[in-house]
Amino acid sequence: MFKPIIPLLFAFASSLASAQAAWPAAKPITLIVPYTAGGSVDFNARLVAQKLSERLKQTVVIDNVGGAGGAVGVTKAASAAPDGYTLVAGTDSAIAIAKLVNPAAYRFEPLQALTPVGMLNTAPMVLVAGNRLPAKTYADFVKLAKEKPGSLTYATSGIGTVLQLAMELLKEKSGIFVTHVPYRGGSQIATDVIGGQVDTAMLVSTSAIPHVQAGRMRALAVTGPGRIEQLPDVPALAELPGLKGFSVVTWTGLFAPAGTPPAVVKRLNEELNAALKDPEVVAKMREQGAVPGSGSAEDLGRFVQAEHARYERIVKSAHIRE
Repeated sequence: MFKPIIPLLFAFASSLASAQAAWPAAKPITLIVPYTAGGSVDFNARLVAQKLSERLKQTVVIDNVGGAGGAVGVTKAASAAPDGYTLVAGTDSAIAIAKLVNPAAYRFEPLQALTPVGMLNTAPMVLVAGNRLPAKTYADFVKLAKEKPGSLTYATSGIGTVLQLAMELLKEKSGIFVTHVPYRGGSQIATDVIGGQVDTAMLVSTSAIPHVQAGRMRALAVTGPGRIEQLPDVPALAELPGLKGFSVVTWTGLFAPAGTPPAVVKRLNEELNAALKDPEVVAKMREQGAVPGSGSAEDLGRFVQAEHARYERIVKSAHIRE
């Protein structure tokens, strides 16, 4: 027997609205971390997941999906059902850079396949030098680099990372040529800087701070807009001659699959911002030199688009390819 289509559509819409209204009661939320356990992204994701779980009264499960510099985990998130039960802690490299450097790793456009939820945190990088290098300041480093173009080296955790892009931008603005030594991850970099195998390195603040404070290496400058409290005597690059306004930070945002209901995104954003104001979260992030995120989902979307455009220019200018 023929059934009128309007009642069927109404029933479907009512069912969908009911399902959205019930969120997040149906099942645990999965927060994908596109890296192995133990790193700073994993640490901060777990910290925030705990607070989100308390606020949403629902379990938030961490799923570490490493591989291809974050591409595997981001791909899994992008292909998940857009129902509010899958999120991903997306970083600068994985969301806004990787496709520019290695298009084959992404068969989709991350900025289109994911919906921004909110900024998790930002953190400056620190340009460090081994104690054997006769450079106590950034000005000393530039002078050495200009005296011996290409002979000095700098290490990062890989080709196409925000660490490399920050250094390439710095090279451009300072008019120097320093040779990049990419590593597969960051664990060995500090050892080699200390041992003199590489002259300098661009490190995330979490990795740099303990070594600098212990005197094992020297911090030449911080890449963020200002100094950080753990290294108060180390200038921000923006303070130095010719580098006014220089600011490049690492960042991690919370994203959901494209098509996730706006009401769910809004609620997640509100709860994320509240969690990031929790004193425990603030204290633990600041211990790493990180700044808890804030702002709307739309703010994160605009920020990521602007970062992508800036990174695209740097990648093209420095001819970076993986």
